[in-house]
Amino acid sequence: MDFEFAAWQLVYLFTAPEKVFKNSVYRKQTKNQYARDDPALLVILAACIIISAAGLSIVLHLNFFSFIKFTLWLVLIDCMLVGAIVATFLWVFTNKFLKKDALTSDDVEWGYAFDVHINAFFPPLIILHIFQSLFFSYFISQDWFIARLFGNTLWLVAVIYYCYITYLGYSSLPYLKDTKFILYALVPVFLVYLVSILAGINIMRLIMDFYEYRVN
Repeated sequence: MDFEFAAWQLVYLFTAPEKVFKNSVYRKQTKNQYARDDPALLVILAACIIISAAGLSIVLHLNFFSFIKFTLWLVLIDCMLVGAIVATFLWVFTNKFLKKDALTSDDVEWGYAFDVHINAFFPPLIILHIFQSLFFSYFISQDWFIARLFGNTLWLVAVIYYCYITYLGYSSLPYLKDTKFILYALVPVFLVYLVSILAGINIMRLIMDFYEYRVN
């Protein structure tokens, strides 16, 4: 496992995500598959999930058994199950509606669709779990407008990262067209963001309350 290369990929997901998918195209040329074949990135991602779960457990004052339960929720449900559902939906959607030539033998691999989700999952994990936990107790959780604006904006940035990286993943495949449709998901996201600010809804506090509810 090449952990150094995987670590650089995770850095690029924040700074230049298009470079990560250029490696996928290169992998197709050399190994005849787009899907990642080195589990090193998954190992690092799992470590980040555990670290984030530990940090949030401290913020939420969870005991050890709740921390274990919370970690399993993050790995098995939030990352794996939700990721499999999103990957399957986009796998079907892109193969059915976004192929340039419906008769071509080139199809989006399900494994690649799941890889795209894993790539897109990492920045929101860092933003919403690790970075946000540094500010939640003393700032984001407060009823101040600036606290709500900051927390909700973090949520917005995290969702934008997820949608944009997902878009890059599919737009890098040469046999797909009109992949910009994936970015249309940001329209309702922006509407939710604006409504939450105007209505005084603290999205991050709702998320943290939900996390606490499902482990108790």
